[in-house]
Amino acid sequence: MEVKVIGICGGTGSGKSTVVRKISEVCPQFVIIEQDNYYKSADFVNNSNITAVNFDRPDAFDSDLLHKHLYTLKAGGSIEMPQYDFVKHKRMDETVHVEPAPLIILDGLFILNDPEIRKLLDLKIFVDTPADIRFIRRLQRDIQERGRTMESVIKQYLEVVRPGHQNYIEPTKEFADIIIPEGGYNEKAMSVIISFVTHIND
Repeated sequence: MEVKVIGICGGTGSGKSTVVRKISEVCPQFVIIEQDNYYKSADFVNNSNITAVNFDRPDAFDSDLLHKHLYTLKAGGSIEMPQYDFVKHKRMDETVHVEPAPLIILDGLFILNDPEIRKLLDLKIFVDTPADIRFIRRLQRDIQERGRTMESVIKQYLEVVRPGHQNYIEPTKEFADIIIPEGGYNEKAMSVIISFVTHIND
């Protein structure tokens, strides 16, 4: 089985998941690997010391395991994908069994920052959304889904998220094959991606 890998990169709250959803509507045979699942555990972190660990750096992830899993899937093997608890900031004991498929979608903040991952990607996508929209989305998500306070979200954003985006994410636009302003709602850009995906499943 020939396996293609699409990488979808972009800042926090940029709309990467919307792009994934649009692809899933036309591509029934795919698996999604989320870089977020490969965060290293930091269970001593809480609302009061949220910047004790910088989660907005490439070294916050277990990249060796992610590389191993991507190579395994591309070679037609199955993996046990880790799961991450974003409330307790730790890797969960449970894993998700993932079987190979003709299309692998890799979704993550720093995937284009990683040369090893870039070598594996058949199509590199950067989702480019204005910072104010991304911040609002992150604020809503972290408060509603991750038990965060507004103060801790703002502190983390200003001290590590924004600098991390400027240092490690924004510069990787140069590696992208396609840049999508406003994510999955850009119909012209999505039509190019859908054409690529449809060809895989022919």
